[in-house]
Amino acid sequence: MAQMFVNLPVTDLERAKAFYTALGFTINPAFTDHNAACVVVDEGHNYFMILVREFFQTFTDLPIGDPAVNPTVSTAIFLDSREAVDKAAVDGIAAGGAEPRPASDYGFMYQRQLTDPDGNFLEFGWMDPVAAEQGPEAFANQQA
Repeated sequence: MAQMFVNLPVTDLERAKAFYTALGFTINPAFTDHNAACVVVDEGHNYFMILVREFFQTFTDLPIGDPAVNPTVSTAIFLDSREAVDKAAVDGIAAGGAEPRPASDYGFMYQRQLTDPDGNFLEFGWMDPVAAEQGPEAFANQQA
């Protein structure tokens, strides 16, 4: 089975750990030290590795940009309900994140953008199960 690890540079590891746990994620202590923390998004499948910038730099010869100024990736996490999306956004803002844009409501899909304290860009979303399986047109037909 495939697993996904999204590596994110951070300036303050403890602050970043507090932010991601406020979103409801957990930290795997077996893969956490003073340089990095493994954030469990989905047990057994999806993780964030939050890495202090100096440690992140050891993985590339290219300069690391500032995600608060020049975002290069958006990680979208889809949840089971619109209410769960709203809760994630509220909890993330309370933990030092920011919501750079208002929520987007497309009827069949609802999304809220959030940045962590370092400016790494996250999106939390919900999609109607019919639309997720059959496409947005099937959702529209269901509403008619």
